[in-house]
Amino acid sequence: MPRGICNLHRIVLLCLCFLIFGDLIYIAAQRSTAGKTERRNYTGKKPVVIQHRSQDAVNYYDHENGAKIIKSSHFELDYTLGRKITFFCMAQGNPRPTITWFKDGAELYQHRFFQVHESHIEANIVKSKMEIDPTTQMDAGFYECQADNIYAIDRRGFRTDYVMVNF
Repeated sequence: MPRGICNLHRIVLLCLCFLIFGDLIYIAAQRSTAGKTERRNYTGKKPVVIQHRSQDAVNYYDHENGAKIIKSSHFELDYTLGRKITFFCMAQGNPRPTITWFKDGAELYQHRFFQVHESHIEANIVKSKMEIDPTTQMDAGFYECQADNIYAIDRRGFRTDYVMVNF
């Protein structure tokens, strides 16, 4: 009989703990805001919306004539060693933007195996194509094209990695 009472006490104790901790979890999930109680949703991540801190920032980033990349290569590219890789960016702005290429944060300059071809599509649109031929293992990394004019800067990034082909 004492054993039955002990199990009954355990059940009652577990029920009390559930009620107490359940209330604590509910209270922790609520927030008081100016007299209102608002429930927080902890089940999923909400998208982060970054607000501009000042009107100057709004004027800079959202300027109607600012440089904007309107087309670009796919984000990720695997290449075969010894073959050519090509990325492109097309940007628009007034005045027409200039496009600069970067690899792992450092600006790239043309050399024998790295070429940039630029063409002016319209008065305010420029297209830039970056080619590396032939590729090596050292060409794997994170590339960016940056379009800028006096009003704004826009960037797009591309990740590359090599693949080995066995014959």
